[in-house]
Amino acid sequence: MSQPKYVGKMEWPVAVQIGKGLEGAITSETEIGYVDGEKGWLVYRGYNIFELAENSTFEETTYLLLYGKLPTQKELDEFKQKLVSYREIPGEVIDTLRKVPKTTHPMAALETGIGMLGCLDPDADKCTMESETEISFKLIAQMATVAGAIGRLRQGKEPVDPDPTLEHTANYLYMTTGKKPDELMEKVMDVAMILHADHGMNNSTFTTMCIHSTLSDMYSAIVGGIGSLKGPLHGGANEQALAVLLKLKDEEDATRYVKDCIANKKKIMGFGHRVYKAYDPRAKVLGKFSQDVTEKKGMGHLYRIAKRIEDEVIAAYGEKGIFPNVDFYSGTVYYAFGIEPAMFTPIFAVSRISGWCARVLEYFRDNRIFRPRAMYVGPRDLTYVPMDKR
Repeated sequence: MSQPKYVGKMEWPVAVQIGKGLEGAITSETEIGYVDGEKGWLVYRGYNIFELAENSTFEETTYLLLYGKLPTQKELDEFKQKLVSYREIPGEVIDTLRKVPKTTHPMAALETGIGMLGCLDPDADKCTMESETEISFKLIAQMATVAGAIGRLRQGKEPVDPDPTLEHTANYLYMTTGKKPDELMEKVMDVAMILHADHGMNNSTFTTMCIHSTLSDMYSAIVGGIGSLKGPLHGGANEQALAVLLKLKDEEDATRYVKDCIANKKKIMGFGHRVYKAYDPRAKVLGKFSQDVTEKKGMGHLYRIAKRIEDEVIAAYGEKGIFPNVDFYSGTVYYAFGIEPAMFTPIFAVSRISGWCARVLEYFRDNRIFRPRAMYVGPRDLTYVPMDKR
C-alpha cells in the first residue's frame, strides 16, 4: 500500500528560537526562591540569604521553604520533633547499601538508598498532597541518615545511629564522622546547608518537578534529582575544585596555575556560573568560614591558596563577571571537617532535599505535566531500503 510522501520545505514560525539547555525558558511561577544573577541576590521566600545564614537554622529555613513563613517557636519545635521521629531508616536499606561496591560513586549509592526507602513505604504511590507532604518530611530527615551510612560503609565502618538529642546538621555530622561536632563545626555546616537548600530553577530541581508532574511518586522524583545533581556540571563541581587546591603547594604555585590556565584557555574549577554575573552570595559567606575553619584545623594553607587563585582570577576576568561560585570554598570547609571529597555531593543533596520537596509540592497544587517540544531538523522523505539492497 502506497504511503503519502512528506515533501516540501520544512518551515517553523519566524518567532521560534532555540534556547540551548532551555536557557531563558520560564517553566512556572514560584513564591519559593529567587536568584538575580546580575545583582548577586539569592532570596528564599522574600528573605535575603545573608540574613538567613546569619540568623536562621537549617530546620527553620526548611520550614520557611515548605510553608512560606517563618515558624513560631511552637511550630518550629513540632517540626523539628517530626524530623527527629523520621531519622531512623529500615534495616533493609542498610542491608542494601552494604551490598553496594565501595568503588561505586556515593551519589549512585544515595539513589539506591532513597529508591529502597520508596520500595518500603506503603504510602509511596498514593500521590496526594497529604501523603507527598508527609513523605517530604521523611525524606528531609532520612536523606541525612542514608548519606551518613554511605560515608561510613565506604570507609569499612559501621553506620552510626541518629542521635535524637542533636540538631539536624549536628546529627548529620555525627553520623558521618562518628564524632559530635564542636560549636564552630555545627554552625558552619548549618550555614552551608542553608546556602544550598534552594537555588532557583536549577537542573536537579527541574528534574524533580518534571518527574513528579507525571504523577509519579516523590521518591522517584528525588532519585531523579540525585541523578541530576551527581553530574560535575552541577553538584559535583566542589570535589573537582578541591582536587585542584590539593595539588598546589603554596600561593606562588597557585599564581602559576592561574596564569597557565589563562594562557592555555583552560577552565578554572570553581569559577563562573550559568546565572551569576556578580559575586555568588553563597561564596561570600563560605569564603569567610573557610578561613576560620581551615585555620582552626591546621589547614590554613588551603584557604590561602584558594584566596590567591580568587585574586588572580578576578584580576583577569572580574570585568567579564567571572567570580568564585559556591563550589570553590565549600570543598575546603568539608575537607577540613574530615569528610572525604567523594562525599561532598551527597552533602549537597542532604541540603537541597528541602528545596526539591518545597518546589515539587508547590507545583503539585496546580499540576500540569511538562511537555516541551523540540525543533526537528532531520530528513522527512527517505525511502526504506530492504536489507538485501543496503
